Amino acid sequence: MRARLALLVAAVSVLTLIAFLVPLALLVRTVAEDRATVRATADAQSLVPVVGTADAATIRLTVEQLAAESGRPVSVFLPDGTVLGAQTPRTPAVALAARGQSLTGESAAGREVVIAVQGRADGTGVIRIVVPQHELTAGVTRAWLVLALLGVILVLIGLLVADRLARTLVRPISDLSAVSHRLANAELDARVTPAGPPELREVAGALNHLATRIQVLLVQEREQVADLSHQLRTPLTALRLEAESLRDPEDAARITAAADGLERAVTGLIRQARWRHSPAGPAASDAAAIVADRVAFWSVLAEDTGRAVTLDLAPGPLPVGVAADDLAAAVDALLGNVFAHTPDGTSFAVRLAPDAGEVVLSVADEGPGMPAGAVRRGASAAGSTGLGLDIARRAAQAAGGRLELRTGPRGGAQVLLRLGPPTSPRQA
Repeated sequence: MRARLALLVAAVSVLTLIAFLVPLALLVRTVAEDRATVRATADAQSLVPVVGTADAATIRLTVEQLAAESGRPVSVFLPDGTVLGAQTPRTPAVALAARGQSLTGESAAGREVVIAVQGRADGTGVIRIVVPQHELTAGVTRAWLVLALLGVILVLIGLLVADRLARTLVRPISDLSAVSHRLANAELDARVTPAGPPELREVAGALNHLATRIQVLLVQEREQVADLSHQLRTPLTALRLEAESLRDPEDAARITAAADGLERAVTGLIRQARWRHSPAGPAASDAAAIVADRVAFWSVLAEDTGRAVTLDLAPGPLPVGVAADDLAAAVDALLGNVFAHTPDGTSFAVRLAPDAGEVVLSVADEGPGMPAGAVRRGASAAGSTGLGLDIARRAAQAAGGRLELRTGPRGGAQVLLRLGPPTSPRQA
């Protein structure tokens, strides 16, 4: 914007200066020519009394003296054909002046001032003075240079003023853009200081109001999620009581442990929804420990459903740039998809290993494969919510990685979760 405003001001300034300076330059040249012509005419007029009354010797002496003082060629044409002073042939202007008409004309040597002198006894004499071109343009070049310099200075001043004015517009716009990007990066406490013209101040106020409104809506949404999660505690409590009433101690312990795990997840969801804040530092967790813990949790259900589990974990720790709760939720989502979308007895393999600066988690099963579009949030071809793979995808993106869907080595579905290392505080 600053460049365009400067270009606009420069174009307007140049056109304005051309409209004024070109006529002024022509006027300067005309004035210089007229001034030189007036001086030459005055010199010629001073010879009129001498040419009209004196003899040829006196006229010659006076003409030579005037030519020496003025530096111009001076000629006097007497009626008898005698030429005194500069010896030049009779020009058409001289011939016309011999008939009694004084005039000024142009010639190859410069401007020709011709004055007819009447009153001589032998006829009409003619005084001819030639003004050279260099005298006609004396001072014109310097005046044009001054005008050109003045025009350049005015254009530069205009550009400077335009740049200062453009800064008053560009700086508030840049602040608005920076705050909007911060809001897009979930920095909801970002605010812009209103500045600049009234229109930009109004936009700044609207952006601040929008940010405040977003904060309010998010708080309300988190409260609703927390309230809904809190309502799940009642059926969980009933489930725990039912588990305690089972006769088989092993079944009771297993169902009670599952209910406790579910209650912990609900409690964590409530805490996260109600007291969610920006992390004080970069997120980090040990992928090896988390994957081992979650696979051990799901192994109990795998044993009950007749599924063979193959676990291949690289020696830990394997630090990744995602919070432990988020990574655990992603692993649960991937393993839960295996149980939800494959028949009982389907084997699956979990592998975790470093690869080119990343940590790659692979979950591959021997089921029917992954339906198209399964990674889209809220969409599922198997009647589920469609959020599992999206949770894993967001966890991978939080760690600077990505989620990949492939066909497994034995024809089933294979999900690769690539996780980047923790980000240092300086890089963050």
